[in-house]
Amino acid sequence: MKSIVLPPLSILYGAVTRTRLSLYRRGTFHTTKLDRPVISVGNITTGGTGKTPLVEWVARTIAAQGKKVCILTRGYGRKDPHLQVIVSDGYDVLALPNEAGDEPYLLATRLVGLSAVISSADRIAAGHEAIKDFGTDCFVLDDGFQHLRLARDLNIVTIDATNPWGGGRLLPFGRLRESPESLGRADCVVITRCDQAGELDDLRSEIQKLTGGRPIFHSQMRTARVSPLKNGSDTLSPPARVAAFCAVGNPHSFFEHVRRDGFELALQKYYPDHHVYSQDEIDSLERAAKEVGAEAMVTTAKDAVKLRTLSFSLPCYVLEIEMEIDKGEGLADLVRAKAQG
Repeated sequence: MKSIVLPPLSILYGAVTRTRLSLYRRGTFHTTKLDRPVISVGNITTGGTGKTPLVEWVARTIAAQGKKVCILTRGYGRKDPHLQVIVSDGYDVLALPNEAGDEPYLLATRLVGLSAVISSADRIAAGHEAIKDFGTDCFVLDDGFQHLRLARDLNIVTIDATNPWGGGRLLPFGRLRESPESLGRADCVVITRCDQAGELDDLRSEIQKLTGGRPIFHSQMRTARVSPLKNGSDTLSPPARVAAFCAVGNPHSFFEHVRRDGFELALQKYYPDHHVYSQDEIDSLERAAKEVGAEAMVTTAKDAVKLRTLSFSLPCYVLEIEMEIDKGEGLADLVRAKAQG
């Protein structure tokens, strides 16, 4: 039944998406320009494409120029999606993970002293408030490619090399939020997880055609550190036998990353993106891990923000990653030029 119902819904979704874009192009729907530069980081598929590490990279690049940065994000998975939450004022983290959303909270903790973070469905109102209250010089619009209400000065799109076109079908039958032709709106593209994919020449050529020859950058995720979830745990290093678990958009990429770091995966378990864990789930996971002889558990930094209040009988570690961009200075130049306003 599912396969019969979803294709017509995808056709309807595509028609609605095209109509919405047309209404913006004709000026029926209005785009608002903030009185500060806006740099958008987005994608055309659902699921994890490595967007959050790139948002952090862009914010750090702008902050290094002495600019006051603010990240505007919807904040998926938070307790009240209608509430505007100041996650960070640029100096202190002011909200809990369930109030902020897991990714905004993670960004806020990693960018203390460098960037403010606001979770809000109305990113225009949030932007006006940030200019007034924080003296923001430049905005980073998280997951902004489809957020056509807000004008942007630079449109960066991430494409996951391991699954670039989301199965080739629009939501809900596939994972495409827009057709690949929408990349014509992109100013540049960052192909992510290049280290987990094979030959990229064909993908790069296809993206060049879709964007009209706009700049394309290759990137990969590298391990910054493997740190204990809680104080007191011993260090963990390969080839330890581990149970890996996560609730992210691309769990298989995480498991592959753990393997490539040299760990032996005794167990792998994933939950829906933005999942909020219960103690019973952790207890059950630990029992399964012990049964297969795992000596520790490993999760993502995004998951870690929701796990520190829970109890673990097995040591639990956090695989913290950073984005590494080939010829990244070229992308940094684009970002810096637009951030000047």
